[in-house]
Amino acid sequence: MKPKVGDVVYVQTYKHDGSIHRTWSSATVLDVDASKIVAITYKTWVVESNNRKWFTREPAILFYYFDRWYNVMAMIRKRGIYYYCNLASPIIYDGEAIKNIDYDLDVKMYPDGNIVLLDEDEFSRHQNQMHYPKDIIHIVETEKDRLMNVAMAKEYPFKDKVINGYFEKYLNLDNEAE
Repeated sequence: MKPKVGDVVYVQTYKHDGSIHRTWSSATVLDVDASKIVAITYKTWVVESNNRKWFTREPAILFYYFDRWYNVMAMIRKRGIYYYCNLASPIIYDGEAIKNIDYDLDVKMYPDGNIVLLDEDEFSRHQNQMHYPKDIIHIVETEKDRLMNVAMAKEYPFKDKVINGYFEKYLNLDNEAE
């Protein structure tokens, strides 16, 4: 089962121990195929595991994969597109929500192409606290390298033209609904 373009879904991210990590109250589906769901969040509520709530003020194009251990969020800001990537399990879609497990490591790419790896300490700490199996650790580290190579090479979806195209599609969806 997969959502259709225009569907509004929830996004739920968990931790390895099954606890909820973060939820988005709505994401509008822009594209679906055998390997991914592309969606947008814009002016939506996000709830953190500590119950802190915040409202997204900028559009973010989200790339969730059925077969990759990461997802990509492209945040459209005045100073350019910022890419924030989470190392996470492949997604499942249960008819209501896109769901995955967050594995701590994050990769951020700035508009100038600078790439930073974040949260290595959290990944190390959670390996022990949540008893990550060795095969999961290996997959996450391998996928981190793959993700960083894709980002450095500016391969899909790390192309401003792709992100702007999806944002245009969203604006047209919005106009069609009116």
